[in-house]
Amino acid sequence: METEIIIIQENNGAFSDTEEQALKQAGEILQQGGLVAFPTETVYGLGGDALNPESSRKIYAAKGRPSDNPLIVHISKFEDIYPIVKEVSEEAVKIAKAFWPGPLTVIFPKSDKVPVETTGGLDTVAVRMPSHPVARKLIEYGGGYVAAPSANSSGKPSPTVAKYVVEDMTGKIEAIIDGGEVGIGLESTIIDLTVSPPQILRPGFVTRQMLEEVLGQVDVDITILDADSGQAPKAPGMKYRHYAPKGELVIVKGEPEEVVAYINARAAKDAAAGEKVGVICTEEYAAAYKADTVKCVGSRLDEDSIARHLYTCLREFDDENVTGIYSECFTAEGFGQAIMNRLLKAAGHKVIDLSNNKEAAK
Repeated sequence: METEIIIIQENNGAFSDTEEQALKQAGEILQQGGLVAFPTETVYGLGGDALNPESSRKIYAAKGRPSDNPLIVHISKFEDIYPIVKEVSEEAVKIAKAFWPGPLTVIFPKSDKVPVETTGGLDTVAVRMPSHPVARKLIEYGGGYVAAPSANSSGKPSPTVAKYVVEDMTGKIEAIIDGGEVGIGLESTIIDLTVSPPQILRPGFVTRQMLEEVLGQVDVDITILDADSGQAPKAPGMKYRHYAPKGELVIVKGEPEEVVAYINARAAKDAAAGEKVGVICTEEYAAAYKADTVKCVGSRLDEDSIARHLYTCLREFDDENVTGIYSECFTAEGFGQAIMNRLLKAAGHKVIDLSNNKEAAK
């Protein structure tokens, strides 16, 4: 299959006539059962017609994703939610008014209109209304309902630039829309409204505190940061190994100076054994690290920057054939919870806790 690359350089939602026509043609691909990758404000998505079972099967095949891992249905206007869910609660209306369009996915009981191929066999459906102008226009031209997981091969870090979509999806899908670097860099928050109190199944830019200001009490799925909970994650993209680079990733937790000393000692030892070592760090301590590749994700005071650069750093380590990676640990509060959730998943929950002077998997 030949994959078309479509360049879109929209300006605050304004498209040229050529871009508008290209997006219309991309929408036609979706309506005909094909697949199109596109940018959202979180990460790049791999889109197909959410109401077409064959399109969902194609998404799973292109990603190499298990078919029991639900897909998120993307819409471009709120009223489109009514045909695909059984009930729109008062809670749903409240958080839609507060956070849509934006990086929040909501779990509803599904209607018969949504095929089980899209929901991974579940009787619930995950719905999101993205804010990215390209995504919204494509959804509109694509028929209004676009199923779209992240546009990467299953297990790899999600793409925040089109380069990595091209790397993973060329020859597997009909088109890739290159809309530049995305803004947030981590997948949307997922909240389940089919339980009481509502429960966060995947942390993201919309934090628990933000949701509680609208809904009152909100619980958090215990598996988000705890690998030893004994429970299986409920959310799309969280059930299986995910976000992982090719090289082994280990998170080091402790006082900053101790973390630097430990990582430098391990990097030197690994390098002597023939490994190519990478470090993920913040700008406050970047100059102190000694390794083959040191990647700074931003300041500890700027979680938005850390989130935006994390996946790209992991993909760049793959490009550079790095075999071992050490990362600083970040706060698990607010948006930091989403960062640590993805980092822990990428590391397979391998954590070295220097405060206990032992290696632990947490």
